Amino acid sequence: MLPSTIQPSEYNPYYKQYIALVENVNLVQALEKGLNTTTAFFESLPDSVWNYQYAIGKWTPKDILQHIADTERVFAYRALYFARSNNAELKGFDENIFAENALASNKTIGDLLQNYTSVRNATLSLYRNFNETQLMQIGQANGSVMSVRAAGFVTCGHEIHHCNIITERYL
Repeated sequence: MLPSTIQPSEYNPYYKQYIALVENVNLVQALEKGLNTTTAFFESLPDSVWNYQYAIGKWTPKDILQHIADTERVFAYRALYFARSNNAELKGFDENIFAENALASNKTIGDLLQNYTSVRNATLSLYRNFNETQLMQIGQANGSVMSVRAAGFVTCGHEIHHCNIITERYL
C-alpha cells in the first residue's frame, strides 16, 4: 500500500498537502523512515532554537515536537477506532488548546524526544497489526471522511511538514 494508491475519497482535501510530502513507499516503511529522520532532525537542532518563536503567538520547536506526538496519538486513535468499528464518527480536536495545555516549554528536550519515539513505536505496532481490510476501513473525524491508511500517511506527512517549517522559519 503506497500513498499514490490512496483515493481522494478517503480523506478531506486539506490533508492532500501532507500525503503529497510522503515518499511513495509502503506505510510501515514511511513510519520507520519518519522515526529516524524526525528524531535525527530534532536531535540536530541547536539549543538556541528550542524555545524560539519566529513571531508572537507561534509555537517553539519544543511545542512543535509535542504537537507532532499529540497529533500522531489522535490520528492513531482514529485509525484504531475506524479499523474496529463500522460507520465510526469521532469529534475533532483543537490543536492550539492541546499545545497550550501540553506545557512543552516545561519539558526537557530528552523527554520530548522520548515521548515522540514512544508514540511512533506504538503507531508502528498498530499499523503492523492491521490487515488490508482494516486499512481500507473508513470513518469520520471532525465531520470529514478518513480511511485508516490515509490517517497513517497523513501522520507521516504532518511531521515532514512541521520539520520543513522549522527549517524555513527557525534555522
